[in-house]
Amino acid sequence: MSLAAAYPHPAGTDAFPLPVESAAFKNSMRFLAGAVSVITVGQGQDLTGFTATSVSSLSADQPTIIVSLNRGSSSWPAIQRYQSFCVNVLTDEQQHVADNFAGRGGVKGPDRYEGASWQKLVTGSLGLVDALTVLDCELEEAIERHSHSILIGSVRAITTRAEAQPLLYWHGGYRQLSNQTAPTIR
Repeated sequence: MSLAAAYPHPAGTDAFPLPVESAAFKNSMRFLAGAVSVITVGQGQDLTGFTATSVSSLSADQPTIIVSLNRGSSSWPAIQRYQSFCVNVLTDEQQHVADNFAGRGGVKGPDRYEGASWQKLVTGSLGLVDALTVLDCELEEAIERHSHSILIGSVRAITTRAEAQPLLYWHGGYRQLSNQTAPTIR
């Protein structure tokens, strides 16, 4: 049985309303706070990467994560070529790294890595030495939808830094946690 057959449209209608306008959707997403990560891709002079808040865990049973990437990005061909990437979750002291990987000031390619310390990881991707957490991933699958690809990464190595605080992005700007008390770890 198809999903459409199992869950028909609301009573008395033939279809759901038309999709919302892109601008309204983008504005709505500004209210979704997220951790800021830089996704590193490539090797040698083919290094690139991007800043992302669209990172999420997929499964702990077989550690995998999801990252959304615009296929118009310079990182898309490198993901396809190297079949790996690294998620570097930033601390509240690493806004300059986020800005570099967002291309602010016209920074591109290997120049995005300047001003920070990096180490080569299992997949060949680079991990940020002082990141909050680093997830080195092999590309398991890339699902193309609309303008983006949903990258599913099988996690091959992890490092963490428990004493730091995350850099957050909310409503068009960087933020920090205001409650600096340590979380209860179970």
